[in-house]
Amino acid sequence: MRKSVLKYLTVILGFYILSLGVVLFVKSSLGTTPISCINYVLSLHTPLTLGSATFLFNVVLILIELMLIRGIGTKRDRIEILLQVPFSALLGLFMDINMRLLAPIEVDSYPMAVGFVLAGCITQALGVVLELKPNVAIMSAEGVVKYSSRRWNRDFGRMKVAFDITLVTMAAMLSFALAGHIEGLREGTVVAAVCTGFIVSAMIRYIFTPTRIHRATSVLCGSR
Repeated sequence: MRKSVLKYLTVILGFYILSLGVVLFVKSSLGTTPISCINYVLSLHTPLTLGSATFLFNVVLILIELMLIRGIGTKRDRIEILLQVPFSALLGLFMDINMRLLAPIEVDSYPMAVGFVLAGCITQALGVVLELKPNVAIMSAEGVVKYSSRRWNRDFGRMKVAFDITLVTMAAMLSFALAGHIEGLREGTVVAAVCTGFIVSAMIRYIFTPTRIHRATSVLCGSR
């Protein structure tokens, strides 16, 4: 029971840290991450906040997942997908909280903006690791890639790259349609796309090793 509670608390903490990473990218003004670029454009040109736009976008992705598993999905797959609804709402709430917390901070120089991008990469990567390690649920974006790969028998990594490119392209088109120019896509977007995955891999390999996770779980759960 304690281990189950600890897993869910870890996932929730991961979502909070992940949302902080996204907000750091937004505050940098050097572009948002591929997964949040459409949400960011919507938040600029509609009454939606970044958090509410993120939640609605995730709901769309969840519906796509349900279509992707038709005929090939299991009961476990459906449960995993439906669990994304409350987690997506939580992620959106955390984004709005962090947007308010960081609102007083003004990024007034390019070096400072670069620092925010780098901090965003590390923070976002940590959030992803904490989200994935408990093996409780995944976010809808990863879910779309996972079930697309399964349905069409494609490599996950290549499908992920194609998915990110699709999101960035759609965000550029949406931004141009609403504002007449491209917003939210700059060098920070490229850095996020290139670096975050490598940082996640390094954290899993060198920091969040199975031995350390087992030791931490034993201490927190009071077992030996």
